[in-house]
Amino acid sequence: MKKKTLGVLFFAALFAKEESFITIEEYGKELYKNPRGIGCIHCHGSDGRGGVIASYKHKNIPKILKAPDITVLDFETFKKRTLMDKGVMPKYHLTDTELQAIFAFLHSNLNP
Repeated sequence: MKKKTLGVLFFAALFAKEESFITIEEYGKELYKNPRGIGCIHCHGSDGRGGVIASYKHKNIPKILKAPDITVLDFETFKKRTLMDKGVMPKYHLTDTELQAIFAFLHSNLNP
């Protein structure tokens, strides 16, 4: 009986569909909220469509610093701009998998 049960368990495990604990979109959502100490959400908004980062005056002229809408970018542009080494955006050193997950979240039904 014990051998039969082990055999059934072995074949069930062998043919079981591998499923991830969370989906790539769920992983992307968590990364978007806080990838490395400060999340994309703080500048790009909860939906990735951008927003005002700061209002200030320069030489007594009112200025607004805005984050762009990142939902309209294709993946290659999104990746290139995320990894750029200039501008006000912090460098996060995200992996390709992390970038793909964030991109998938932004284009999923999990994004409000």
